[in-house]
Amino acid sequence: MGSATMANSVGTIDRSMVEQIVRQVALEYLGRTRKGNVPELVVQASSRHMHVCREDMDILFGPGAELTFDRDLYQEGNFAAKETVTIVGPRGRIISNLRILGPMRKESQVELAFTDGIMLGFSDLPVRLSGDIANTPGAVIIGPKGVVELKRGVIRAAIHVHMSPADAAYYGVTEKDRMKLRVGGPAGLTFNNVHVRIGANYRLNVHMDTDEANACGLHLTKDVELSK
Repeated sequence: MGSATMANSVGTIDRSMVEQIVRQVALEYLGRTRKGNVPELVVQASSRHMHVCREDMDILFGPGAELTFDRDLYQEGNFAAKETVTIVGPRGRIISNLRILGPMRKESQVELAFTDGIMLGFSDLPVRLSGDIANTPGAVIIGPKGVVELKRGVIRAAIHVHMSPADAAYYGVTEKDRMKLRVGGPAGLTFNNVHVRIGANYRLNVHMDTDEANACGLHLTKDVELSK
């Protein structure tokens, strides 16, 4: 009876070992397959900028004025314009040469980094995704032809990732999920609240503000990894 128990125990251990080996081989194979198809990830620092609506464009730059193309941005259809404005904060402090990005929006907004907001006199700018401007502070915007007083629309831009439906399927995420971004290098760190934005024509691209990019030394490394 002791011999039978021992044989059964050995058989169980053998099966367990076999299962472990098979599992390991399968995981390694799947890992190699998945790595071969990893989408190319581009991480960029997004400097402070403004999006402008048609009505405000007419006031700031004159009736019928259009944005003048300067250079393409990474996401298809978006561009940096040659036009710039001056923003005046609540304490009368200013930032000049604030770049406008195109195309025009339905409502104007300004996206700043944390230190930009402090410098202008905003003590607690809300962290929002672009377009989410309800209950946000405003500011005075000065253009070459006129002045606009925004009632709302000044935000601290939330770190986010643009991705296509195929990229979303690869990572197993949906719109408004949050992901992690690990940035390696000498000043490496991990961002835990990267907002997911999915669009048919989006290219896989993380946008962080200049404060975040400086904190992790983004310009010093290409070692970046996005995970759920």
